[in-house]
Amino acid sequence: MKKALSASMVLVLLSGCTMIPDYFRPEANVSSDWHAVPGYRTSDGQRAAYELGWQEFFADPALNQVIGTALENNKDLKIAALNVQEARALYRIERSDLVPGVNANGNATIAESSDESALTRVGTRTEVYDANLGISNYEIDLFGKLRSQNEAAINEYFATEAAQRTVRNALIAETANAYLQLLADQKLLDLTIKTLEAQQKTYDILSQSQDKGIATASDVARALTAVETARVNLHQYHRFVAQDKNALTVLMGVAYDENNFPKTSLDSVEIPDNLNPGVPSEVLISRPDVHEAEYLLLARNADIGAARAAFFPSISLTGAYGFASDSLSNLFTGGAWGAWSFVPQITLPIFQGGANKAALDLAEIRKDRAVLNYERVIEIAFREVADELAARATLSEQLAAQKRLVAAAQQVYDVSDQRYKAGIDNFLSVLDSQRELYAYQQNQIQIERQRLSNLVNLYKVLGGGAAVQRVKSSDAQQVEITPESNADQTNQQRDPISAPQETAN
Repeated sequence: MKKALSASMVLVLLSGCTMIPDYFRPEANVSSDWHAVPGYRTSDGQRAAYELGWQEFFADPALNQVIGTALENNKDLKIAALNVQEARALYRIERSDLVPGVNANGNATIAESSDESALTRVGTRTEVYDANLGISNYEIDLFGKLRSQNEAAINEYFATEAAQRTVRNALIAETANAYLQLLADQKLLDLTIKTLEAQQKTYDILSQSQDKGIATASDVARALTAVETARVNLHQYHRFVAQDKNALTVLMGVAYDENNFPKTSLDSVEIPDNLNPGVPSEVLISRPDVHEAEYLLLARNADIGAARAAFFPSISLTGAYGFASDSLSNLFTGGAWGAWSFVPQITLPIFQGGANKAALDLAEIRKDRAVLNYERVIEIAFREVADELAARATLSEQLAAQKRLVAAAQQVYDVSDQRYKAGIDNFLSVLDSQRELYAYQQNQIQIERQRLSNLVNLYKVLGGGAAVQRVKSSDAQQVEITPESNADQTNQQRDPISAPQETAN
């Protein structure tokens, strides 16, 4: 009895171990703060982007409605959600190998021989019926192979869930930018229509003046050039607006309908400039793409444990217990007799042609690649934040300067027009000042859109709404996939960002 208990204790202890290497989070090769990045600034009242849900940040009602429609109907986001469900199902399949599968089996064997075929020349008939509960090829996880595979699968699931959040954040930003682009092109179209009307009016006046011998043919020709240039731009912006509506329709995932498009203007859109950049160590690890990269690194780290365990013996059990009878009616009565079987099997790898060593090498190579991918994602994330901070530092000043430039160009045009009407200057100066004013007005609208898009992109690259989304997804994971017997361990693995940098296995 003591030997049996000792053997059982050894099996239990061994089955709780794995050969997964200790995990060390790779060091990020980026600056420890944003102070060296142009555009870094903080002030009272600012909040971290990852703490702000998108509804709170995009408070503009029309923009809020467009984004909400996209989140509800966008096909790419639905595909990402199905990918999460697929990964969850694969994890459940891997998890099922940790416990034995019990099957109910029933068999009937009926044999009859004729007088001619029997050795005794007397035909016989035999019937055997049996029913049992059995375990088939259950592997005792002595060296943690199954647990390593299970850990790899659950981290693959968490990586897929993080990828879905990445798609979601990208969709929010892409929809908002498409919305802003539509409003900007509509404003450019309105400006072009007004410019064309003004230039057409000038052309008509000059044509009439030429008939009276006042204006020259050269002035009329120059005026016609300005009219046709504006008309070319008119067709271009009509095309841009139509294409913008098509793009926004696809992002929203709905049928084309004019009622789905905003009835507001670019001037009425308000996006707050109140995001606190924080520090890189907090901001970068809040991004879902960084979470995805680290979960994949954890999965590849677990693969090494499974590859190591393949070098050691594996024990599988097959057994059954039930009843048998020579009569179906007596199978579950006192007339049946007990029937059982127990078939343990041990497999010790001796010569595999180098397959196990190659599998371990492959697992280590994939982990090294996952480390490089994690470091690359961190570097790209840092650059994206730095770029948007630099843009935020300059776009507001650039827009203010552009408005002053437009005001100055308007003055130049007004003076040139008055001097032409007074007969002091020719029409060429009027035409040049008019073209410059139109070009500067177009640039102002583009800068207005860029400034608003910068705020949208800054919210995205700072991990906008990440904390809110992770709380929701963590609740769902706890309810749907976490096995009760492994809840503490799974909760730690769910959040590698907040877990200790070294975990013993």
